[in-house]
Amino acid sequence: MQRTFAVIKPDAVAAGYQGAIVSRIQESGLKVVAMKAIRLSEAQARGFYHVHSERPFFNDLVTFMTEGPIVAMVLEGEDAIKRWRDLMGPTNASEAPKGTLRGDFGTNIERNATHGSDAVDTAAFEVGYFFSGLELAGL
Repeated sequence: MQRTFAVIKPDAVAAGYQGAIVSRIQESGLKVVAMKAIRLSEAQARGFYHVHSERPFFNDLVTFMTEGPIVAMVLEGEDAIKRWRDLMGPTNASEAPKGTLRGDFGTNIERNATHGSDAVDTAAFEVGYFFSGLELAGL
């Protein structure tokens, strides 16, 4: 079993899509083992996206991710990272096919409804950033 980190972003939460997205996750066979709704501070968003700090879109990304609540989740299943990324679809929602989360619930490359870890080490960092060991104990 593999674990990965997932976020329902502020655009999808504001539109009321979190229930539909969680349903699609469960229908895919991935298990939600931890979940919480939070509103990121600017410092928290900057810390989470630190790997993009030198990119031109960084400040816009931080602004977007702090504009409203998000739903942070830990997903579990065989090959969970790849399966979650396939379910999300391409980063640019305007190019994502219908049937993917970004194609169905996103708008463009920034407002793309979801985030997911891209590798095992990224998943470990991202899960640890949002969830304490106590929140994951026994799961």
